[in-house]
Amino acid sequence: MPVDDTVLGLWKALSRRDWDAVKTFLSADCIYVDMPVGPTLAARGPDDIVKRLKVGLEPLAGYENHDGVLVSSGADVMYEHSETWRWSSGETALLRFVSVHRVDDAKVTLWKDYWDMGSMTVQAPPTWLEDLATADTSWIFDATGLV
Repeated sequence: MPVDDTVLGLWKALSRRDWDAVKTFLSADCIYVDMPVGPTLAARGPDDIVKRLKVGLEPLAGYENHDGVLVSSGADVMYEHSETWRWSSGETALLRFVSVHRVDDAKVTLWKDYWDMGSMTVQAPPTWLEDLATADTSWIFDATGLV
């Protein structure tokens, strides 16, 4: 499977919030890092990465990934895209991303998301950061020195 297909397949599954399908695109030792919070709050492995993704996405009333520019060079893929987040309280946020992936043997082995935390904070409900602070953190993996 071409690396582009792996990355786009991952994001299509994520847009559906099909957690089981998301796991199929991740290697057993894949590292996920939300770069605004850094490598000390990374997740490793399909199960923990899905736990991490659910922290932000599962509570939403609606979530959609919007395709953008995808550039690949060998195993490395950069994907500029955006997401729409909708809360049941009525707020909507458009979040712009650049995601960097490394793909080996049709599996994502490294996934780094770059986005603007300040932009999200002003668009999200006032309780968004408080809700994150009380979420499940059993997924935390310190990837310092690995990414």
